Amino acid sequence: MHVDSAESAGGRLGAVLTAPRSGVVALGPSGPWLTTTPSQARQVLTDTARFDFPGDVSRSGDLSASRGETRSGHLLFAPVTPDQVARGLATFTHEWQSALDDHDRLSPGTPYDAMVLLRRPVARSTTVAVLTAASDAQRDVVADQVLDWIDALAPVIAARRPPHRWSRARRAERDARLTLEDTLTAIPELEASPAQVATMLAAGIQVPIAAGSWLLAWLAHRPCPGVDPVHAVWETLRLTPPTWITARITTAEVEIDGQHLPSGAVVMVSPLLLGRLPALVAGDPAHLRDFDPDRWREGAQRPGAWLPFGAGPHACPGRALGMAQLVHLAQWCSAHEMTLSESVTIDQSRGIAPLPCRFDVSARKEPPA
Repeated sequence: MHVDSAESAGGRLGAVLTAPRSGVVALGPSGPWLTTTPSQARQVLTDTARFDFPGDVSRSGDLSASRGETRSGHLLFAPVTPDQVARGLATFTHEWQSALDDHDRLSPGTPYDAMVLLRRPVARSTTVAVLTAASDAQRDVVADQVLDWIDALAPVIAARRPPHRWSRARRAERDARLTLEDTLTAIPELEASPAQVATMLAAGIQVPIAAGSWLLAWLAHRPCPGVDPVHAVWETLRLTPPTWITARITTAEVEIDGQHLPSGAVVMVSPLLLGRLPALVAGDPAHLRDFDPDRWREGAQRPGAWLPFGAGPHACPGRALGMAQLVHLAQWCSAHEMTLSESVTIDQSRGIAPLPCRFDVSARKEPPA
């Protein structure tokens, strides 16, 4: 069994990873443009006056999410607090074990499916952390409804062209979204409007599900006894960051490293590409495609320099919670023997996710005394 590398995936991944790695690269006659160095990426992500945040996840047509007097007006969410992380992690720990037990009871002897197994633990963990004023029952309902909306969004996002407003896919997505927003309306002390909180929750749930599935895939494919769980997480986020590319839109004519871009240009930042730059990654440059958590033991390079959580005011507000969920998952892996039950390919329809990620597991055998 094997895990496909991003380099062999082709499609949009291939186009980005085979682009020249100097300057700002045009991926088409009129863009989009791809940044290829850390300094370029940070300029695009942190200069909010000249690079706008496109926030329309439903592909309804308003790429710039324009509101009010500003071009984007996109809301900034405060990072989750240590108390929120603690509550979310406690829920994740409980729900992860519950999901394992449910699988063993309902489907004994069959492989685990990571993308299925992680849905409820991540969704409930995130809603517990974020919706601090909601009741337990409200949080559980919201968690399920966010998952329903994510499922309904999938065919909309994956379509080559945005579906027609009256198409079955569009109507299903709209119904799921409005149901979620109606539930959120009844919850007190929301940080933003129900629509904005719904979008934040969807991102905060879908991305850790994919990241956790990649972590399980890599550790089942290449067991690393005694590995530092944090290093395993960073290495997963380097090789297969679920949000492997993010976009900004120029608000005026701008210059990046001597390249002039017009107003309205789409500029891309790719943590997946940056995570393959030898200057940012420890270890032998000839083996940057390999999953090797031990490369971070030396401390010569800083994990996360390839910006898997973004940078600037729109950096991921749930970073601390996501890391806590993933580190707990890596710790669980260290106590078990895992093997892939089938090879893993890459689904590029929504970020990148392992398709499938099915594995067998047993308690790790203690080494002989």
